[in-house]
Amino acid sequence: MSAPEPLGALETAAALRSAELDVLELAERTLESARSIGAETGAFAHLLEDLTREQARAVSERLDDARRRGASQDLAAQWPLLGVPLPIKDLTQIAGAPFEAGSAALAGNIATVTDGVAQRILDAGTLTIGKTTTPEFGMPCYTEPATGAPARTPWDLRRTAGGSSGGAAAAVASGVVPLAHGSDGGGSVRIPAACCGIVGLKPSRGVVSPGPYGSEGMGLVTDGVLARSVRDAAAGLDLIAGPRPGDFTPSQASGRSYLARLDEEAEAPTSLRIAVLREPLAAETEVHPAALRGLERALQVLRGLGHETTEIRAPFTPEDWKSFMPLWTVGAATIPLTEAQEGALLELTRWLRERGRSYSAVELAQAFSSVQSLARRTLEGFAPFDLVITPALAAPPAFPAELQLPEGEADFWAQCAFTPWTSTWNMLGTAALSVPVHREQIDGRELPFGVQLGATRYGDEPLLLAVAARLEAHDPWPLVRAPQHA
Repeated sequence: MSAPEPLGALETAAALRSAELDVLELAERTLESARSIGAETGAFAHLLEDLTREQARAVSERLDDARRRGASQDLAAQWPLLGVPLPIKDLTQIAGAPFEAGSAALAGNIATVTDGVAQRILDAGTLTIGKTTTPEFGMPCYTEPATGAPARTPWDLRRTAGGSSGGAAAAVASGVVPLAHGSDGGGSVRIPAACCGIVGLKPSRGVVSPGPYGSEGMGLVTDGVLARSVRDAAAGLDLIAGPRPGDFTPSQASGRSYLARLDEEAEAPTSLRIAVLREPLAAETEVHPAALRGLERALQVLRGLGHETTEIRAPFTPEDWKSFMPLWTVGAATIPLTEAQEGALLELTRWLRERGRSYSAVELAQAFSSVQSLARRTLEGFAPFDLVITPALAAPPAFPAELQLPEGEADFWAQCAFTPWTSTWNMLGTAALSVPVHREQIDGRELPFGVQLGATRYGDEPLLLAVAARLEAHDPWPLVRAPQHA
């Protein structure tokens, strides 16, 4: 008889409230899993065992107090994910914890502040477990850090877990944790979600504040969540969403949780207009037949649910997409490093920073205008539709050597060919979600293939989550994948 699959995040919280699970035992079991399975998949840059045990003791006291008062169910409203293991990506600071961002330039660095999104996660009473693995400063779509083990998809430990939230995806997909924090500037939540066969959500610009220590910068990056189920992803977004004073693009909070709005949307019998986009956007590249079969699988379910699908052409060319380049490369160039730290950088980061320094202030201002103009035209073209569906990636989870190349520019364009759709939604600023709809045998190994659901309007997270939930209900995916060795 096979072992039961690990509980999801909301299921874990419910089991803790009902005393079916003991939070102290859960903490120890999760840490052991992080030391074993997490090590196999390269999921964690750093384990935070003392912090996790301290958190578990605090949760245990809170649960005991609620039971004494007969108020256990009140916790569900106030602390919906109380006691749930939820690691934080090592691009985000927790005061007193290592913060190396996957770079030898920051080896041994300890954070002195806690970033706002991390504080929200900590304040929710979750168990941090550790900092998940990221590549150097989160720049590439693979996770090969200079400071530790690479992140690998549990579906095939020879292949990348994607990036830059690769460690987070590996931890969730392999069953170590049910939910993880990530961040996304060009697909860094959705790409690893697709590589690892889980759900990855990039919220709309402004939904999650980067404050008080971060800034919107180029407007491309936002924090997000990775989960095995759609409802868990919605619950995770509820933890991290919200504005802070001084936000450049603050969102308009509805006052209702994303989880509640998902449940309402999922019950509505609305027929949606869905645009189907097969053509790559960021590069001229072949799309693997299995990726297209995954798209067809999702479309078959959606049509069966009464939604209208319309094939559309690419709204811009790969040459047009290059207006994104100054924003991405100048962002890399603005990372504050000393001359000594510069010498410790990997080739891709070095190339991106050199390229970013080559642009003048006028050229950067022109790039901002070009990207906004491209976003306006694209969203105007998408306006007749409720959402856009694409393959999540152009190929199966890649072997690292196919992406991490010796020359920085070649490395960058190989990444674009692997991920030709994801960065568009960072430029648009609307939400996007990777859904693990398909599996297929490739060279003797079963591998996951996802689709991307892209919003056409700001604030449409509940709609995307509801569509993903319908796909999940009508064509469920495997929830946990034990690490598959060569």
